[in-house]
Amino acid sequence: MMSDKKILPEPEEDGLITPEVGAWAETKYGIVELYGELFSTGMKYKWDTRVYIDLYSGAGQSRIRGTSRLVYGSPLLALQVPDPFDKYIFCDEDGELMEALKKRTKRLKPDIDAYFIKGKCDEHIDGICKLIPIASKEKTVLSLCFVDPHDLSISFSTIASLAAKFTDFLVLLALHMDANRNYQTYISEKSTKVDRFLGDNKWRARWHVAQMTGITFPLFLADEFSLRMESLGYLPPPRMKMVRSNEKNLPLYHLAIFSRHPKAYEFWGDVLKYSTDQLDLF
Repeated sequence: MMSDKKILPEPEEDGLITPEVGAWAETKYGIVELYGELFSTGMKYKWDTRVYIDLYSGAGQSRIRGTSRLVYGSPLLALQVPDPFDKYIFCDEDGELMEALKKRTKRLKPDIDAYFIKGKCDEHIDGICKLIPIASKEKTVLSLCFVDPHDLSISFSTIASLAAKFTDFLVLLALHMDANRNYQTYISEKSTKVDRFLGDNKWRARWHVAQMTGITFPLFLADEFSLRMESLGYLPPPRMKMVRSNEKNLPLYHLAIFSRHPKAYEFWGDVLKYSTDQLDLF
């Protein structure tokens, strides 16, 4: 069951950098907001410490392209859940975006326990992991990590490092906006991008077989990523959420939950039930 929806104050112009995003981003942020609320509240009395991790945090606030409408990004949505996380870890390689997020966080939640890491998450993963409290029988720790890259830039080794902790993942898979568009480049033996994304350089042989069945490259990568997550002990996702462009209704990316416990997928089912009407992948 969904709890009563908390109405957030509208974001305001504050003079800080505010990147533009497509209108479809509202679908993504709506899903992030709903899932963050269910997760933070549902796990409040089951875990002693709840940590929110955002590996591509951005400035925390964006403007819908071609309009004056402002929307909260994932970091500020996570800060405003009804039952806040005990700790927040934000990472972004853009220093200007990170500074804007720092100032917005301080203004919105001055007393929150938040850490800001400037740089690529793949290069700072050891430092990110060290910021996660050490779990014990006396003090249990659960993290929710949002992975929101613009392309297939996340390295699977980064995911695996966080998975060594008690971490659930909400992942954006840029399977159409990047993988499909750059297909010829990525299947080349010279390209290592998909190798790093899957943590596996043997995938081309499987793709050669899979494409004979008529499966598309994005769906193949979705299956491969899910199998790699299963190798880390995660349950297979019941379905992924496809988000499409508003202008031409073209597929852009998929959002997926990965958890070792079925409760997370119950939350995900509620989110998909109440989120905007988009097509589902599975």
